[in-house]
Amino acid sequence: MNGGEVWRQSLSEASQVLNRFLNDSSQLASCERFGDLLLKTFRSGGRLFTCGNGGSHCDAMHFAEEWTGRYRKDRKPLGALALGDASHTTCVSNDYGFEHIFSRQLEGLARAGDLLVGLSTSGNSMNVIRAVECAQKMGVATVALLGRDGGKLKGMVDLAIVVPADTSDRIQEMHIKIIHTVIEVVERQLFPENYKP
Repeated sequence: MNGGEVWRQSLSEASQVLNRFLNDSSQLASCERFGDLLLKTFRSGGRLFTCGNGGSHCDAMHFAEEWTGRYRKDRKPLGALALGDASHTTCVSNDYGFEHIFSRQLEGLARAGDLLVGLSTSGNSMNVIRAVECAQKMGVATVALLGRDGGKLKGMVDLAIVVPADTSDRIQEMHIKIIHTVIEVVERQLFPENYKP
């Protein structure tokens, strides 16, 4: 397969995953609920925490910085943090084990009324599972962006959005689209002036 064929196949696969997602009314309903949960969190003075591993950790950081920085236009920052900075991660994984890196930080920072969004393409990342368990004990709402069959996390969280794909690249591409769209949904409610023509 030459380079051009790889490009066409890859982009076609991405388009197919997006179209399957877009044409599933239950997926869109879950995304709307995600927006509602996030809007409720920010309106009540709560904060957003995110977590994931590898590329999903990068997506978790991306999601958080869009709130503390800005998305399209200037507006006040909103409370969001991606769990798992390097110093904390090496400390906790050394002293307690890697499966505790997110839950330990969440326990120290979160409070009832906050929201945890975990990203896991398999749905079986033990450190994300531990974070969700911790969140539930603290009265923190939980959302998971998942893939494949949703794994263990699908049945654990308040809201699971499962991308209908089997490879991490296709799943993470949809996670980014979900992240960007939920930001716009929430901003349109909190900062309508940013969306006037």
